Amino acid sequence: MQSFYPECFDREMACTQAEWLRWLPDAIGAHPWQASASGATVLIGSGALTLAWHAGPARVIALMRLPSWRVHFAFADLNADARQQFMSRFDLYMQRGGG
Repeated sequence: MQSFYPECFDREMACTQAEWLRWLPDAIGAHPWQASASGATVLIGSGALTLAWHAGPARVIALMRLPSWRVHFAFADLNADARQQFMSRFDLYMQRGGG
């Protein structure tokens, strides 16, 4: 997790589109949202988050190929604390890895 989230930023997500769409509702939580074919709008209090995504190049690690998605995050009318609170949950739900 980050200590600060700007109003707009981009991320690369290593997942399939089906995985991204399956994970998204849990990451958003109870906030109302509406999806389109290549994005979503999430209502957060009196502000909003607009997500836009598209396929990116596959990540290649040795013989392994991972699909990737480029995701643009654009917050509107949310202060730094509100962005931090939302993204802390979002990042926790989107975190993948092993151990």
